[in-house]
Amino acid sequence: LGTLLSLLVPAQATRSPDCGGILTPSGLSYRKYGARSSHTMVLRQSLMAPRAPDLLLASPKPSRDQISSIKVINLSLSLLPEAGLRLGIEADLGIGPPAAVPRLARLSLLADLHVDLSPDGDLQLVSSACRPTVEEMHSTEEVESKSSSSDLDKEINVDKICLELSKLLLSPNKQLMSLTAQFPIAPSCQVQYLPLAVPVFSKEGITVSLQTTFHVAGMAVPLPVSPVPLSMPEAASSSPSHLTLALSEHFYTSLFFALERAGAFNMTILSPLTTAAVAQKITQVGSLYPEDLPVMLRAVLRSSPWVELEEGRAALKLFLTVHVGAGSRDFQSFLSMSAVSERRGTGPLQLLPSTAAAGTVPRGIADLRLSPLQAALLEELFLAPIREEVPVWMNAVLSEGVHLPHASSFTYTDVSVMIHK
Repeated sequence: LGTLLSLLVPAQATRSPDCGGILTPSGLSYRKYGARSSHTMVLRQSLMAPRAPDLLLASPKPSRDQISSIKVINLSLSLLPEAGLRLGIEADLGIGPPAAVPRLARLSLLADLHVDLSPDGDLQLVSSACRPTVEEMHSTEEVESKSSSSDLDKEINVDKICLELSKLLLSPNKQLMSLTAQFPIAPSCQVQYLPLAVPVFSKEGITVSLQTTFHVAGMAVPLPVSPVPLSMPEAASSSPSHLTLALSEHFYTSLFFALERAGAFNMTILSPLTTAAVAQKITQVGSLYPEDLPVMLRAVLRSSPWVELEEGRAALKLFLTVHVGAGSRDFQSFLSMSAVSERRGTGPLQLLPSTAAAGTVPRGIADLRLSPLQAALLEELFLAPIREEVPVWMNAVLSEGVHLPHASSFTYTDVSVMIHK
């Protein structure tokens, strides 16, 4: 046991990513416009707070200058390849003593941001450089000397203003933390996406590698190492998409494995037959059940589902054991059949909700001594309800789909899916 554990523990620690995403420059630009109003509110709360006069280095008198108004006029967020992001903010400030007509000044801020991985495994934005400047705005009727602008710039407490502006990162960091929340799949099964490393910044976008963890009844399900490293698709330069996600074959195999462990695929099928009707074909059944009882079929997965992604196609194979028995309350199985359910398709989400029927074929008979002819009769008796009900049950389990990696207040729209080998 110790040797086995010593082999398993390093495998868990070195698991490769099984899914990931690329936030494109278009998506970054879209996010920027959504952030302008929230940034304006945070700046007002920070720079116009009761202690905000500390931002100005004038003498601490009641009549000293204060910031009385703020209006964000421009916000930029650009990629710095191999480094991070650059946040640019331009805001008009009203500055002056209380009860006086304020002077108008332009605050320009450049802040370099990078992403760290916190000890808890969350991604977090951190400011690595902050460069604010303030210049007095000149009216057309009044000409100010250049020294007045420089004097105003010297009055700004740079350290204080950068400390206050760091509050702008609180909201995006809260959203980044929500990325690692547990999302429900089935009543006792959840999925969690954990970043493996800090994102990679390039001119194509921000690439995040994720490792999927499934929880069944509150316990993490141990998964094997992905045999094939995840290869993120190249983002097309002409694509208008905001986000590109990659879900590996290993991701789907792990998903179905977790659902199997949670018992989500255990199903009960009511057969149209009774024990008396079966006994007419197989006499041994009549001796087992003197009274006529309804025949029930209970199917469970006997091994992990098999998933394969082909170019333009997806394949799913389920290995079932179907127990045939009688009695709805006190179920007693009198034979078992092995079955294989296979599904292949070209649709985008065939491995998730699907309404097409899957072919289910019994492969062998056990637990009852039957002749080849009797085995063929069993196929004839039970193949139709198995073929009909297994896909119905599978689709009921998968009808809600699976939560893809996302932060709070994030919704996918206009999704286009492609399947690659």
